[in-house]
This record gives sequence, C-alpha cells and structure tokens, in this order.
Amino acid sequence: MKTIISAALISIAAGSAAFAAVQPIPGSLTYDNANVQLEKAPAGSTFFHTFSNGDGRDVREIYKVNADKSVTLVNRTLSNAS
Repeated sequence: MKTIISAALISIAAGSAAFAAVQPIPGSLTYDNANVQLEKAPAGSTFFHTFSNGDGRDVREIYKVNADKSVTLVNRTLSNAS
C-alpha cells in the first residue's frame, strides 16, 4: 500500500512541476521554439536576460545552461513600473 501511495505522490509532483514550468513569451530567448545553443557557458550555470515588454515594463528572465549547451527558462519577474 505504501508503494502505491508513494508512486501516486511522485506522479502528482512530476505533473505539477511540468505544469508550473515558465513558458516563453515574446522577447524570451526561447520564444517560438528558438534553438539557443551556448558555446562557452558551463553546464549548470545560469544567466539573466532582460528586455522590455510592450507596456513599458521590464522583464527579467533567468536561464539555466543544460549539458547539451541548450538553455532552459527557469524564472521570470516583471518590474512594477508601467
């Protein structure tokens, strides 16, 4: 019984993580399935990308470099100014 409950909890957690993933927006490096590859960045490192969205607010995104040198969007914040 414990195995079934543990498996169910793991499935729910995995589904929640996929659902909560940050999706690219216009201006994001990975928007529209762009294939971003970094040559010199070490795997596991992170970097910022900042741009202005259409309403004058600044968007700051954090990307993680994957082992294959592709990048994954992991976080986004918006400025309060408008």
